[in-house]
Amino acid sequence: MATPAQWVAGARPRTLPAALAPVLVGSGVAQALDGFRLVPALLALVVALALQVGVNYANDHSDGKRGTDADRVGPMRLVGSGAASASAVLVAALLAFAVAGVAGIALAALSSWWLVAVGAVSIVAAWTYTGGPIPYGYRALGEVFVFVFFGLVAVVGTTFAQTRTVEGLAFAAAVPVGLLITAILVVNNLRDVHGDAAVGKRTLAVLLGEQATRYAFTGLIVGAFVVVALIGLSHPWALLGLLAVPLAVPPVRTVLRGGVGPALITALSGTGRLTLVAGVVLAVGLALS
Repeated sequence: MATPAQWVAGARPRTLPAALAPVLVGSGVAQALDGFRLVPALLALVVALALQVGVNYANDHSDGKRGTDADRVGPMRLVGSGAASASAVLVAALLAFAVAGVAGIALAALSSWWLVAVGAVSIVAAWTYTGGPIPYGYRALGEVFVFVFFGLVAVVGTTFAQTRTVEGLAFAAAVPVGLLITAILVVNNLRDVHGDAAVGKRTLAVLLGEQATRYAFTGLIVGAFVVVALIGLSHPWALLGLLAVPLAVPPVRTVLRGGVGPALITALSGTGRLTLVAGVVLAVGLALS
């Protein structure tokens, strides 16, 4: 039976910045529009965190059952390592999705019932990343869905839940967040590229090849800060987001210099930290604008 520490590790806490950053930035946009509301913001955060944990457990369950987690360099997988049964991990995933669902219903009650449909689609997308008969994460589409759901949907949805309006600034602010979170997935899949190729898991990294994936990772990081600079043309305080640039240097250097295995685990952690800090400073800048 898996220990509590193993369950925490299986939830992959290094990926949680992907849940925090969009809510922070979406709330920053809401404040810029004079529509910030604390309770919806907190509920949106619960939804985002629960969905992230749920998708991590669902990924562990699905990959473990398919045998694609048998040989991994990164953090332990509960099913692949034998620490927990596939059914136990499935229950953990469903519980996390249930928490997201309950918080989402409460959020919708405070803002708009359209958010229930958005939440339902998000849960389906989370499950079918590696689950179901046609998992899109095995077809080089993971990055597209991550950008859409963790970037556009999460940021715009957080703003909408507070302001009840759909604003161009929210879409603009969602782009750098989505690019950075996509970079987290790219460096994760770069780390696993050879193992994934061996078991027939066609991630974008497998499709592009190792070197092109390294360039793609760098392009995502650079692109995120270019968009922040562009937002700063109309909202100068948003340029605070550029304060996170120094944190991009270590992971980009590691990736471009051919880092593998444990070095990419460090780069993954660094990219998560970059995403969180960039989200915080961009959110502050937007709130001040």
